[in-house]
Amino acid sequence: MPADQRPRFGGLVSEGGIRFAAWSQAARRLWVSIFDEQGNREIERLELQPEGEGVHARFVAGLGPGTRYGFRADGDYAPERGLWFDPDKLLIDPYAVGIDRPYAYDWRLAQRRGEGANTAPLMPKAIAAALPNPVQAAPPLYRTGGLIYEIPVRAFTMLHPDVPEKLRGTVAAIAHPVVIEHLKKLGVGAVELMPVTASIDERHLPPLGLRNAWGYNPVTFMALDPRLAPGGIMDLRNTVAALREAGIGVILDLVFNHTSESDRLGPTLSLRGFDSQAYYRQTPDGRLANDTGTGNTVACDHPVVQEMVLDTLRHFVRDAGVDGFRFDLAPILGRVEGTFDAEAPLLNAMREDALLADRVLIAEPWDIGPDGYQLGKFRTPFLEWNDKYRDDVRRFWRGDAGMVGALATRLAGSSDVFATKRQSASRTVNFIAAHDGMTLADIVRYERKHNEANGEQNRDGHNENLSWNNGVEGDAGDPAVVAARRIDQHALLATLFASRGTIMLTAGDEFGRTQKGNNNAYAQDNEITWLDWAARDQALEQYTVLLSTLRKAAPALSGAHFLTGLPLAGSDMPDVAWLTETGAPLDEQSWQDPQRHRLVMILGGASDDQSRLAVLINGDRRACMFSLPERDGSFWAPALETGETMDISRPVSGRTVIFMIERIAAQAGTREKRNGGS
Repeated sequence: MPADQRPRFGGLVSEGGIRFAAWSQAARRLWVSIFDEQGNREIERLELQPEGEGVHARFVAGLGPGTRYGFRADGDYAPERGLWFDPDKLLIDPYAVGIDRPYAYDWRLAQRRGEGANTAPLMPKAIAAALPNPVQAAPPLYRTGGLIYEIPVRAFTMLHPDVPEKLRGTVAAIAHPVVIEHLKKLGVGAVELMPVTASIDERHLPPLGLRNAWGYNPVTFMALDPRLAPGGIMDLRNTVAALREAGIGVILDLVFNHTSESDRLGPTLSLRGFDSQAYYRQTPDGRLANDTGTGNTVACDHPVVQEMVLDTLRHFVRDAGVDGFRFDLAPILGRVEGTFDAEAPLLNAMREDALLADRVLIAEPWDIGPDGYQLGKFRTPFLEWNDKYRDDVRRFWRGDAGMVGALATRLAGSSDVFATKRQSASRTVNFIAAHDGMTLADIVRYERKHNEANGEQNRDGHNENLSWNNGVEGDAGDPAVVAARRIDQHALLATLFASRGTIMLTAGDEFGRTQKGNNNAYAQDNEITWLDWAARDQALEQYTVLLSTLRKAAPALSGAHFLTGLPLAGSDMPDVAWLTETGAPLDEQSWQDPQRHRLVMILGGASDDQSRLAVLINGDRRACMFSLPERDGSFWAPALETGETMDISRPVSGRTVIFMIERIAAQAGTREKRNGGS
């Protein structure tokens, strides 16, 4: 299908009426239910006509934009064979681009056929919409090597004192001038919005008084959540335009690996009721495959599912103008008959589609299915979340033995993961912390997770967080402990901004947000996840701003090509040199020393005049002396103006990262005092 052509399914508004179209290979009958303007009363139920190859459709004259509707399907009811047909279940249109109210979980949505009544009163209704004219085509603003800022949309502004109360917690709030000012100050290249499509709470949450705060539990893929975007696609479109005007791209975090219909005990809301055998992968014995840990797995190797995914991506590019997408549990999208294939039809179609080929594509390269860990296995242009980076950096700063070599590899772009004969640039997305796991501040505050508020007796979430607590678990009144934690946060942030490839920062980590040790806060739509703007650590925030400014100004830091130690083009200067704290090259014995916690990285081509940038890393808790190699006519000076000038002719304190820039002296032989900033 040409990229500019609208989808063939859904409630398609045209002059004179609406064509309703849905797909099911196994249903015997399908209907469209038309509702009143409030979406409460079913006005009529009209049967769709089979058109061949699973397509069922009907044109209804006299209807227009704003019509509320849903579908119903009938056929065999045999859950043990993956058949869930029940005409009492109102089904949301998989192609709905808007719904009239949020989803609310109700146990009656999961009742078996014959046990329950009509679920229409429990379900939102799809809203037939005349979509706006396409956004004027423009290349993505984001470029590899920049800073991606991960945003939990609702939590981001719920407590922001300068955002109008009626906007807080919405997509529109991200376009508010005070928020854009913050993003620009941080040097954000693109925001990555955690899921904004309509989702529903998992069935165990309402009895606990909890609700899903992250949105990784979608019903369908196109309709935005009315709580986040009450104005529908135009809210997203206007926010994208405002951010683009400020030079910031927008990446959507999308979930195509599962839906909220869950396992055999889950609710029937959409795809299950249309044709579960086609839309979901089945095990050989007829059960729902569960490569996601959520109870079901979307069959991304089915042609109709592939069409739906591609139509969804085109919709958000064409109608909202987004820069790209991050794919949750992305190996699911590449599974063919259950086995991951980097050349899977859906992945290839994304790369080759006229509207999608230039978009930013980011894979979370793991799921829990067979051979589910696929880091480094996706093909260009996919970038990949790099959990090896996360873990190795945390291990180094925790003080684990023998981590200097691993740290250097991560700083240099993770060539052990991403280098191929055809690829000289890294596809890594480096991060210290993300939405899933401990916050950056909690990494240095809590040695163990504290998920008691989730109602699962602290059993949920990862047990190994590679975190530490500086001797005191949680909040600390001791000024020395508070200072030590800030130093550790400085070190983690400095390492991130000194790393090759794309880097990602989760909103609030720049100013010390905490979740009180909760490393799985998906169900905490409250002060545990809401960013506390009033109490933010402004000194830490300013340090992050300085790091970002330096990274953007120094090509040697923001590049995406692997560091190799070979000379740069047109120069005899190597792109990197790895040294000990004495200034000597690291030899094999030094690399293998399990007690080594210090490293110097000197980057060539730090600026247009071919000066160098030095990153001095003291991961030891003891202070030490650092020496840097000098060249005639140049001297080393602080690269960060932190107000905490440090003279490297004296011992550098432990747990510290220092950036030094090589300056060309005004006259040959001139030297200035060698100072460094921490």
